[in-house]
Formats: sequence, structure tokens, C-alpha cells
Amino acid sequence: MSLTPSTMMPLGTTAPSFELLDVISGSFKKFNDLKSQHGTVVMFICNHCPFVKHIQSELFAMAKAYQNKGISFIAINANDVENYPEDSPENMKRLSKELNYELPYLFDETQEVAKAYEAACTPDFFVFDSNLKCVYRGQFDDSRPGNGVPVTGADLKDALEALLHHHPISSRQKPSIGCNIKWKAK
Repeated sequence: MSLTPSTMMPLGTTAPSFELLDVISGSFKKFNDLKSQHGTVVMFICNHCPFVKHIQSELFAMAKAYQNKGISFIAINANDVENYPEDSPENMKRLSKELNYELPYLFDETQEVAKAYEAACTPDFFVFDSNLKCVYRGQFDDSRPGNGVPVTGADLKDALEALLHHHPISSRQKPSIGCNIKWKAK
């Protein structure tokens, strides 16, 4: 496990568009069909990362709560599945059923979407406003496996609440820290 921080896409960046396989439905989904008029969270996660597993329960509860408020959540796995078969589309689908994901779980086989978002680790979060401009990128909260800090999602939650209430979102944002995205060999 390689401890990797977010690269922190510049605030104001327009959300890169994409079309990726949704392992849950088995169909390709376009960003424009998944985004919300209120705000969109794009998150890079995977099945095997202990940092993702550490926040999973709270993360998916938060996603469900904010989807009910008009914020869409899109999960993307960009890992090299040849070397990390636990992250394969079949295993993504299995895990999404086990954990009852209520959001699209997309597979970025070419890793081009992860590169476009400047994603570096799992988990890595990006929040876009109604104009598809990046208003938050960074961590879920200060909790990490073994550090004793409760998982609350405070950082992401604060950004989403500000977005929903049309308040400024602080530009002082902490990078997420997790496992590096498993890039394919060139």
C-alpha cells in the first residue's frame, strides 16, 4: 500500500466529460446523464483499498442522503485490473450488490478519465457546482485506518452543505490520502 495524496485539481476547473461502463447496470453511462443541476460528486474508489473500506459505510450513507437533496454521486474505479483482479468489473458488481450501492459504479478501463480528473489516490473526491466548475477536491475527513479519528465525512459534508445553501466554499481544502491509483504499465 503506497500512501498517496490527492494532486488537487485547480478550483474552477470544468468537469471533464466521460462515458464509462456502469458495472451495476451493464450499460455505458455519460457524465451529462449522471450529473445533477445542484451539484455532482465524482469520486475515485476501488474494491481493495483499506482507505476506501475504512470510510465506505459513512460514504454510502452520505451519498444516499445527499442524492435525496439533489446532489449526484458517481463512483469510478480506474485501477489496473490485470495486476489487481479484486478491482475487476465483475468484482465491482459483486461488491456493489453486497453493499447495496445506490449510485453508478463506473469502470475506467483506459484510465483516461482518472488522468483527466488528475486523480491520484483512492479515495479521491471532486465536487462540481451547477455550472460544472470544481468547487471542492480533497478528503472525506481526517479519519484514516488506525488513527482513531471517527469517520464523519465532515470535509465533504461541509462542502456539500455550502453548495446547497449557496454559501462560499473555503478554498483551504485538505488533500485526500489513500492508496495510489494502480496505473497500467506503459
